[in-house]
Amino acid sequence: MPDLSRYKGIVFDMDGTLIDSMGAHGKAWQLTCEKYDYPYDGDYIHNLGGVPTREIVKLLNEKHGLDHDLDEVTETKRQAFLELDDKPTVIEDTFAVMKRYQGVLKMGVGTGSERGNAISMLTATGLLERLETVVTATDVLNGKPHGETFLTVALNMGIEPKDCVVFEDTEIGRQAAQNAGMDCIMVINGKIELPIQTIN
Repeated sequence: MPDLSRYKGIVFDMDGTLIDSMGAHGKAWQLTCEKYDYPYDGDYIHNLGGVPTREIVKLLNEKHGLDHDLDEVTETKRQAFLELDDKPTVIEDTFAVMKRYQGVLKMGVGTGSERGNAISMLTATGLLERLETVVTATDVLNGKPHGETFLTVALNMGIEPKDCVVFEDTEIGRQAAQNAGMDCIMVINGKIELPIQTIN
């Protein structure tokens, strides 16, 4: 359990950090890639965790020289994920941190998921009521690795970015934390990795 006593707030990424949903997202992306003739690369998609779906579609178009409609492919992926009807579960390591610091530090979620999906998953896992704020891809102009998502969480909690620590599971998420001026704790395969990555 990391010692977070020097912070005033915690910012959790959602997919792969707080909720075990990356497998379902990967399957939904595989189905979407097959439909639109994108070669499917699971590692590439996983490493884009936290990037809004529409931005991933744009990257796939550029990578493979295709010109599919961004909104159409985004909706296809969203529907594929919903149709999988995956039952989200909490990741025990980060949930333990949440329970330990509940009522001690303010907590929010900063995710590259769309708002409807995020609220649904956080509600289904009983996590929503534990959070001060949820900032999604729907709520920002610049997705990860830009720092706007995490900066908006800090703003909504009324805390300076330097007083927040981020929990993330991808390199792009770590970059977003750095760009927001926040320390970061990596969660790899559901396990917290220490030491804390500081910005100073």
